[in-house]
Amino acid sequence: MNILVLNCGSSSLKFQIIETDLELIEKHADVCLVKGLVERIGSQALISIKVEGKQAFKQAAPLRDHKQAINYVINWIISDESQIPGINSINDIHAVGHRTVHGGEAFHHSVRIDNDVIKSLEDNIDLAPLHNPANIKGIKAAKDVFGPGTPQVAIFDTSFHQTMPETSYLYAIPYQYYRRYKIRKYGFHGTSHRYVSYRYRKIEGLTKDETNIITLHLGNGASCCAIKNGKSIDTSMGFTPLEGLMMGTRCGDVDPSVIEFIAHKEQSSLDEIFNMLNKRSGLLGISGLTHDMRDLLEEEEEHQDRRATLAVKMFSQRIKKYIGAYLAQMNGADAICFTGGIGENATEVRSRACQDLEWFGIKIDEKLNNQMIRGKEGIISTADSRIKVYVLPTNEELVIARDTVRVVLNAQLP
Repeated sequence: MNILVLNCGSSSLKFQIIETDLELIEKHADVCLVKGLVERIGSQALISIKVEGKQAFKQAAPLRDHKQAINYVINWIISDESQIPGINSINDIHAVGHRTVHGGEAFHHSVRIDNDVIKSLEDNIDLAPLHNPANIKGIKAAKDVFGPGTPQVAIFDTSFHQTMPETSYLYAIPYQYYRRYKIRKYGFHGTSHRYVSYRYRKIEGLTKDETNIITLHLGNGASCCAIKNGKSIDTSMGFTPLEGLMMGTRCGDVDPSVIEFIAHKEQSSLDEIFNMLNKRSGLLGISGLTHDMRDLLEEEEEHQDRRATLAVKMFSQRIKKYIGAYLAQMNGADAICFTGGIGENATEVRSRACQDLEWFGIKIDEKLNNQMIRGKEGIISTADSRIKVYVLPTNEELVIARDTVRVVLNAQLP
């Protein structure tokens, strides 16, 4: 089956077409046929499409909305110019899988999209006002383009964390706010944490119930997940993606009284403060330079910039803090798995995050660690490390494509 994977932002559209089916999933032999990005939807959009083994196609075009963007992409893909094997018409795309950020408490797994699902997504807009409206736009646009005969499937970032117990997901505020407004920890990056857990158990030859690991998705957004018996029992992001680890521009954990204090001192509104906490904090806020870890590591190495060094140290220390907390909560783990742009490429961050954790039985092999960059998959701990340390590149699009196949074929979800 050829699955179109869509990830819709407010003015953007990321996509892939992945050839997969139950047999290819079992063999881990799925194939990405084409991927691309459409930016600045609503004006003169920028289109970039890459077919495997061919030069990238780049163009600008006036695209009013997501429906026009999807139409443009599909028309190019089925044109003679693309020459994608097995795709000659829109009928050669057999289903569409949508990355959907927030399913609230309604969805514990991926589902086929119908009017009830769309209604639930609309009901959850208050929980994800920046993401769910864009996801809904993409779903409705795809339904218009493909028609009712092409199955549409929603894959939720939050669903993997629906296995958390109450002790993990409830906040210590009056219980009535959970009952009235569903204020609780939801967690995000669930598709990534789930994929990394899957890859780990495949490499180790384990069953889901035998999988006890800590996964670290480190990028501009960052989160940690405690996975016991293959299920998420806690995660660092909370009611929103602002909680938890220090991130590129997000503050992570902070005393809520800081908000009131800044409001009084700066005469700032709540909107202004939360804009600062989301967009001007984290690595950017501490360094005063950039949110990009690559640039900060270069500044530290070449110029010994004090605040760049401070930002990197703070980022790494907070990872270490969550590792320790989750090891205590889980009564130990068998492995720690790094993923995401920083987790997969920043050797120095991995080293610092695992430094001085020998008491837990965590030992990094620095030679292996320095070799593990640019999308490589493998182990970076020493042979005598009681807890293994892996680098496992994530592939959220592949999870979306595979779940779409399983839902369409009524196969069991993992």
